[in-house]
Amino acid sequence: MKCLTILFLKFLLLSNLVMAETIPTKSKILRQSSYCFKDSRNQICKELVSEIEKLQLVVFDQNRFKCQSSLLGLQTEIIEAYFFNNFSNESISLMIPYVIKNC
Repeated sequence: MKCLTILFLKFLLLSNLVMAETIPTKSKILRQSSYCFKDSRNQICKELVSEIEKLQLVVFDQNRFKCQSSLLGLQTEIIEAYFFNNFSNESISLMIPYVIKNC
């Protein structure tokens, strides 16, 4: 029985490490966001939307709703830039500072 408990704990710890690696960092998101605003039709921009979603779920679990809202706004701007190609520089300077401040 001890052996099963130890194996279960090891599995639990290893699975948490793997999950932690898949969640993007704030700096990575900001760096990729800046790149996407320059070239919104890039594959990185499509992947970034999913990565921001993962980070939103993490900060939601931590009850960091200002950060979650800021990430949602940034995600919205990336989607708008990707699909509508009418992204303005004014919106770029609006969302990134909020993510920096609130996250």
